[in-house]
Amino acid sequence: MEILLGCMSTTESVSEIAEFSAENIGGIDSTQVSIPPGVTVLTGKNATNRTSFLQSIMAAMGSDQATLKGDAEEGHVQLTLNGETYKRTLTRTGDSVSFDGDGYLNDPEVAELFAFLLETNEARQSVARGDDLREIIMRPVDVDDIKNRIRELEKRKDEVNDNLTTIEDRKADIPELEQQRAQIQEQIQDKKDELEKKEVEIGESNRDIETGRREQEELEEKLDDLRATRSELESTRRQIETQTESITSLKQERSDLEADLADLPETPMGDHQHLDTEIEQLRESRQTLNSQISDLQSLIQYNEERLAEEDYEVLGTLDVADQSESTGSPTDELLADADDELTCWTCGSMVERDQIEDTVERLRERRQELMQELNEVKSDLEELKTTQREAKKQQNRREEIERNLADIEAELESREDQLESLKSKREALTDDVESLEAEIDDLESEDFNEVLSLHKEANQLEFEIDGLESDLEGISEEIEEIEEMLDHAQDLRVEREELRDQLADERTKIDQIEAEAIEEFNDHMEAMLEILDYKNLDRIWIERVEQTVREGRQKVEKTVFDLHIVRTTENGAAYEDTIEHLSESEREVTGLIFALAGYLVHDLHETVPFMLVDSLEAIDSDRIAPLVDYFEDYAEYLVVALLPEDAQAIDNDATRVTTI
Repeated sequence: MEILLGCMSTTESVSEIAEFSAENIGGIDSTQVSIPPGVTVLTGKNATNRTSFLQSIMAAMGSDQATLKGDAEEGHVQLTLNGETYKRTLTRTGDSVSFDGDGYLNDPEVAELFAFLLETNEARQSVARGDDLREIIMRPVDVDDIKNRIRELEKRKDEVNDNLTTIEDRKADIPELEQQRAQIQEQIQDKKDELEKKEVEIGESNRDIETGRREQEELEEKLDDLRATRSELESTRRQIETQTESITSLKQERSDLEADLADLPETPMGDHQHLDTEIEQLRESRQTLNSQISDLQSLIQYNEERLAEEDYEVLGTLDVADQSESTGSPTDELLADADDELTCWTCGSMVERDQIEDTVERLRERRQELMQELNEVKSDLEELKTTQREAKKQQNRREEIERNLADIEAELESREDQLESLKSKREALTDDVESLEAEIDDLESEDFNEVLSLHKEANQLEFEIDGLESDLEGISEEIEEIEEMLDHAQDLRVEREELRDQLADERTKIDQIEAEAIEEFNDHMEAMLEILDYKNLDRIWIERVEQTVREGRQKVEKTVFDLHIVRTTENGAAYEDTIEHLSESEREVTGLIFALAGYLVHDLHETVPFMLVDSLEAIDSDRIAPLVDYFEDYAEYLVVALLPEDAQAIDNDATRVTTI
């Protein structure tokens, strides 16, 4: 490995240098490379492992889009950055490669789409292929999560509104409650005044009666017992009413839950285990396809380099360790599905140039077929994951309802037992009151008629006072509760406004991302075209439009990104051109700017320190340097693979890696 360093800024510390080591990755046997912040140029002739090293960086970041050396059973990559070390191991398992270890990124999918801009990068190639540009930009956005968040916010806003409505309704009750409280307080005072008079009369009557003291005391005891028993009886009646209301409410809640349960599918979660199996199979298919595509790209690149160097003695770089034991070449294996009759030509023999060109073209076609298959697998995988999430959600809801129903049944049983107990107690207390009243009647005599009457009246007054004071306490508590609710109302109003703002943000989030993506692409594309100065190419821009499309039996409005290309004639007249008429250089630049727009709109500069670019040979040599300079402003570490003649124009401050 040979590294030529440009002038490093004094603000760059040693800790900022990214240290990479790789073994048996792509065409790499073993290497160690230091990457400082800024631009690093991997420069050299073709077949110098530049792309392999870029794949090593991707693997260290967490991507599975790296290949294992053809003659190796295991390889590894390691990244040391800012005092942390990340290591991943690649192991050959049959026809595929498995990955182990933790990379820099927990989820590299967005970085693979917008930061790792190798030749086969989907965002980079999307323009030339005529892909759905909006779908690519929005792919990292969890639309279902946004919709769920909106539903949660709306539910909470409805709850807040209901609470505020309840508070306003209860607030209107305060005047009446205060009036009732004042009336009860007045009634209590009247009863107490009346009781006081009765007690005076009882005292006067007692002074008039010198005999029968014992009978009088017994009578007073019975009257006390009667008053206490009546009070307990009234309390029991109120408890019965409370329990009855609670039981009615619980039964209604049970009915509502049973209705909700009836709307859910009865399929237990165990019956959805096939989804796990299918998802795992699709993931394995995705990994296998990624590996095959990567292998194909390496083979295509290798032979393109042979063609460029007019070296027709093919060395078979992707052969297994011992070809003598192999039944076929790597080319045969990679093209097996496309043509079983293909003759092996990667055996070291001399072949004609047109044979190589023909086979390279067929390899490209096979790679395109695999890319299409990969996209279908990804689509199927996402659909199955959505189905799995919905099934789990419904099952969790069913289990929650069943738990609630069980709790309600237990509570109903307990309250019904209590109700029966209270009814029995009520019957016993009623019997006690009747018995006491009979005993008091037996104690009545002519001498005690007056005092007995007075005691009964006093007893009744005390009973009524107790009831009024209980009512007063209930009303006072109700007023206090309403006042507490009023104190909380302002907090609820503030929360409601916050919820409205959050809802507005969530509802416009998708629109904001789409608008931002278009703005980023249009602005940077305009700047890039001005810098690169393509002849008669005035403008390339994206317009967001609504189209009516059919989904099943319904027609729906769908947002699409419409790419426009504007040129001018020699006479200065503007006209709209098509993608097909763009030069290869123009298409490559457009694809890279589209990837840059995705990189910026998803804030990858905050989480992904590395941007990787290779295969710029289609871009004019004099335009590569300003393109690299432009991209340098947006990535902390920009690593670019260039041929020596293209690298000459790059600023001398850039770090150069000449051998890997």
